[in-house]
Amino acid sequence: MTTIELQDAGMTCEHCAPGTAPDRLRVAIIGSGSAAFACAIRASEQGARVTLVEQSTLGGTCVNTGCVPSKIMIRVAHLARQARAHAFDGLERHSPALDRRRLVVQQQARVDGLRNEKYQSILDANPGIRLVRGRARFREPCVLEVEDQSEKTQLLRADRVLIATGASPAVPAIRGLKATPFWTSTEALVAETIPAHLIVLGGSVVGLELGQAFRRLGARVTVLELMDRLLPAEDADISSGVRDALEAEGIRVHTGFKAESVAYAGAEFALCAGGETLRGDRLLVATGRRANTEGLGLEEIGVKTRRNGSVEVNERLETSVPGIYAAGDCTDRPQFVYVAAAAGTRAAVNMTGGEAKLDLSAMPAVVFTDPQVATIGLNERAARDKGIKVEVRKLGLDNVPRALANFDTCGFIKLVAEKESGRLLGAQILAAEAGEIIQTAALAIRHGMTVEALGQEMFPYLVMAEGLKLCAQTFTRDVRQLSCCAG
Repeated sequence: MTTIELQDAGMTCEHCAPGTAPDRLRVAIIGSGSAAFACAIRASEQGARVTLVEQSTLGGTCVNTGCVPSKIMIRVAHLARQARAHAFDGLERHSPALDRRRLVVQQQARVDGLRNEKYQSILDANPGIRLVRGRARFREPCVLEVEDQSEKTQLLRADRVLIATGASPAVPAIRGLKATPFWTSTEALVAETIPAHLIVLGGSVVGLELGQAFRRLGARVTVLELMDRLLPAEDADISSGVRDALEAEGIRVHTGFKAESVAYAGAEFALCAGGETLRGDRLLVATGRRANTEGLGLEEIGVKTRRNGSVEVNERLETSVPGIYAAGDCTDRPQFVYVAAAAGTRAAVNMTGGEAKLDLSAMPAVVFTDPQVATIGLNERAARDKGIKVEVRKLGLDNVPRALANFDTCGFIKLVAEKESGRLLGAQILAAEAGEIIQTAALAIRHGMTVEALGQEMFPYLVMAEGLKLCAQTFTRDVRQLSCCAG
């Protein structure tokens, strides 16, 4: 094994107190996803020399195996569903022909294009950022040992290090599972055939998004969830509404299902639980994600992690070791690409002598089922758990003119307000376009608006976001007694 000392490596972190910004600060980043690139770009703009270390595909989860390919697949499935089951009389309904192989080719071409445009081209254009291929491990704080595919190693010394290694699908400890050819989301998104019967293990975000997509593309789908309801982290009304919508499309849902064993024989999976056996030709395991921190040597240098391997960070994205930061899905923060990017940028600000905090108090979240789930702030249970006295209103979409015009009134808008002040604390939306609505609620919460003020705002007619105004008005009046656009 050959050891190569990188040239112009800069001083090690013990020579540079955290929070200062010496000339030619050296920043090393493990990973090349959204958090990594956000940090690299900002640190480079501040004059730092940045080295990205990547052992796999450039760009991380979102562009390669997450957000981008999944939303393409979901959109295709939505169009197939609309062709077969739209709500409009006088427009022919039909089952479109499906060539899954061609769809995957087109999908992956877009993935490749975005990876080149948003990641590789940035490297090519920015001399302050360089890429080193290989697997990184901490030899000591701010000193990385990078091993490439030929087992040659390089020592990379830095003043600051960002851990941005992302996360991977977690595989539960179910007897027999690892011996079967199960799918994770990674394999499911590039599958060139549609299963006859897809069993989905996991009733949260990934399982429901992909399960519904496969159902709309022609598969029978059964969703199995260990907890007593789908999307167990969400408001109970959200869980119930999503289940109703999925079951209306023919998806079988089993909650409280604890798989005891999995077997695979004759091109068929068999899941056993409580004396019952479920069989299908494909199994999608969507039971959460685990931080990619194994093998980094974090324990040896004193970086604190949680049981699932995620790195503990404070609001400045600092770990328990001075000079080492972490951002993205490998941390104990919410696993959203925009959170990762925001964290990476703020980590870079702090690395280079600035002061920035990651504030998640008004963080929107979207689940891309149909109807979509979009949330922001506190739900009723979370607010009461904090000892806050609240008022809550829930408005069915049959009160929203745009939903009526779309002949699609499945869902609701729910607002949570502080009882004494009327200040908006949270919103939970189940609607076909919930993801396009939620940012309005996010801005309202960010700027401390009351529901009275939100109800007095002017919204275009006809848009789905008007439902926020109407729901806000229900705190003081019966909106069924108002004319269209009543202010």
